[in-house]
Amino acid sequence: MTRRKAPRYCAMLSLGIAATMIAGTSASAVTLRPSRDGARLAAARRATHQVTCSTTNHKYDKLATRMAHDINANLTGRTSTVGLKEVDSKTGVTCTYHPTTHFYAASVIKATILGALLRMAQEQGRHLTSTERSLASRMITQSDNDAATALWNEVGITRMQHFLNLVKMKQTVLASAWGLSLLTAHDEILLLTVLSGPNRMLNEHSRVYAQSLMAHVIASQRWGVPAGAPDSVKVHVKNGWLPYPVSSDWEINSIGFFISRKPYRNYEIAMLTHANPSMAYGIDTIEDAVRPIHRDLNPGSGSAIPETKPKRDWGIPDERIPRH
Repeated sequence: MTRRKAPRYCAMLSLGIAATMIAGTSASAVTLRPSRDGARLAAARRATHQVTCSTTNHKYDKLATRMAHDINANLTGRTSTVGLKEVDSKTGVTCTYHPTTHFYAASVIKATILGALLRMAQEQGRHLTSTERSLASRMITQSDNDAATALWNEVGITRMQHFLNLVKMKQTVLASAWGLSLLTAHDEILLLTVLSGPNRMLNEHSRVYAQSLMAHVIASQRWGVPAGAPDSVKVHVKNGWLPYPVSSDWEINSIGFFISRKPYRNYEIAMLTHANPSMAYGIDTIEDAVRPIHRDLNPGSGSAIPETKPKRDWGIPDERIPRH
């Protein structure tokens, strides 16, 4: 059995909770432990790395250069540790910043649970049951944890890993507690691509259903990557927010895709963050970074989604952290 060593950054984040590492169809438990120099490593990453943007179409070379400059400018001075990836079907522009760094999933993993559930139903030659649809709706649109746990248990680790293998999400590491699974921005873009456009993993019926749920997330949870999106695109989002009992740091994550129909255009953004002193700070970091992405990709578009104002329930954990 192959064992995947816990990434150094994951060790820095650890609560000392056993994470189940999946290799093929077998699982082994690895306990992640704090790293004494974690803060120094995070600071070094922030100091020595820059957002990079490139394009497959040289017509948009200047756009890629401008986007990198604008995102970097908005991240300057932020203390959050960030993983970012953006891809755009129209211009071919891709922007990255630590896209392979691991972060705890929090409720962003619920989009993967949904994908695995839909794939399972397809392979069984059926549609979702009424119970499954109710649970999926609550899990995505309200980020309901009990619904997520019920579906996580129904799908099971083996089918979850099967879905990851199909989508080639090789960097994602499932944990015994779904919110402590390890994600990267790179893999989250692979997931968003499967949820948003034609592919062999999810059929049109499954994709339309997933898109409908992500387009109807309740208003209080529509912060993050939608900030700055114009009214010319349809917004699909899933967020996660998770504090750590051993520190004041928050994991604030946001993923989403943005579709326009005439002409067709789909761009996707995955942003994962750690070392946020508060939930509001992490949301600000994400929204500061994504606003120039929307602006530069949609010049001249109006009625952009404004920066999110703090909500009364901010600071309330999205889920309960399991303890030993």
